[in-house]
Amino acid sequence: MKREFNVILERDADGYFVASVPNLPGCHTQAKTLDELMERIREAIELCLEFEDEQQDSLDFIGIQRVVVEI
Repeated sequence: MKREFNVILERDADGYFVASVPNLPGCHTQAKTLDELMERIREAIELCLEFEDEQQDSLDFIGIQRVVVEI
């Protein structure tokens, strides 16, 4: 069975790419290249799915909003 997930991709201050999956809490990884990142996030998703049955509440991904805060 195939499942699709939304993945948020970011780049940190050190130049590493970071991926996280909003529908799978705690499912994230990082890598130096995008190709390596995509391979790693697939592995992370597979591992998180092994424990999906233990998660009680599932959230539906709605979107991403940028928020500006003045400090």
